[in-house]
Amino acid sequence: MKTKDLIDAADVKAIAAAAEAEAVKNNWPVTIAIVDDGGHLLWLQRMDGAAAISAHIAPAKAQTAALGRRESKIYEDVINQGRMSFLSAPLLQGMLEGGVPIMKNGQCLGAVGVSGVKSTEDAQIARAGIAALGL
Repeated sequence: MKTKDLIDAADVKAIAAAAEAEAVKNNWPVTIAIVDDGGHLLWLQRMDGAAAISAHIAPAKAQTAALGRRESKIYEDVINQGRMSFLSAPLLQGMLEGGVPIMKNGQCLGAVGVSGVKSTEDAQIARAGIAALGL
């Protein structure tokens, strides 16, 4: 039988705290979502001043990154390069930059999705959160 690493509640809290610190440091009002490897929501935090829609977009980005085991930006790039049919991919609603998978030894443990500022800044916040795990 094989074993599998998982993120636990302490990991989720560490990711969330580091992501929030990055957002606060830059004065970026965002929503931060953390999901497990199946795309199930473990954490959702809408910071003061974040747009209401960001509470829907951040979890979608996280779910897309977790299920695809790659950054959500990859899907955005595929669509922007003309492969519009990819919009019909099932369960992938957050095909915008800002979803980053949590990877360890080639396995996806979950993902962080952020929404509220420029997409590159969303991804920066997500990566800062993941960096707290020291992977």
